[in-house]
Amino acid sequence: MKILVCISKTPDTTAKIAFTDNNTKFDTNGVQWIINPYDEWYSLVRAIELKEADASTVIHLVNVGSADADPIIRKALALGGDEAIRVNADSQDSFYIASQIAEVAKQGGYDLIFTGKETIDYNGSSIGGMLAELLDLPYVSLATKFELSGSKATISREIEGGEEICEADLPLVVSCQKGVAEQRIPNMRGIMAARTKPLKVVEPVAADALTTVASFGLPPAKAGVKLVDPENVDELVRLLHEEAKAI
Repeated sequence: MKILVCISKTPDTTAKIAFTDNNTKFDTNGVQWIINPYDEWYSLVRAIELKEADASTVIHLVNVGSADADPIIRKALALGGDEAIRVNADSQDSFYIASQIAEVAKQGGYDLIFTGKETIDYNGSSIGGMLAELLDLPYVSLATKFELSGSKATISREIEGGEEICEADLPLVVSCQKGVAEQRIPNMRGIMAARTKPLKVVEPVAADALTTVASFGLPPAKAGVKLVDPENVDELVRLLHEEAKAI
């Protein structure tokens, strides 16, 4: 079985967020980059678990990005990917990215494609659905459990008020979230092996970007804490009526 795991480079959750060029570009100065947690902790680790259950399984990684994504790709290889493909393009447009991954998938003949449910920077949650449509494959989103028996997958996903269990035949596309697998840390053997694992760079295919960024904006600064004397009930009531509801 061949599995393709989509990985993305995102800012560390502790990174200070700022914008440049009249708030149209993210300021990357001083930013620490990581593998998108939904891609690393859940989709990649579940693929590794499937390989551990069937040694004939091959895991390929795909990333759409420039050369500065190579360190996070190497980390993913250290976790357990067999080889990686980086499409040499820098875009934040979901359709453009999905189009590039679809081309890689068509060339590779994969049985299963995993994505994280979303990236933690844009939270778009759109790549998986677009990818499945471009490949004309079934798509199950927000998986919390994934089991495989032969060529049939059983997938659990959370829905309003309960859980939905889906069955689908391979090949298919699945987006993963918390519950599918548990986070792993690369060991020294994996880190050393990752240095020599193949990382193939390919040029992008022609595809349209359907969105542009008009501007970014930071959320409003949090208001300071107001302390109210426990004896001053009237003031507390006034603050709750006039100010708390506006926060």
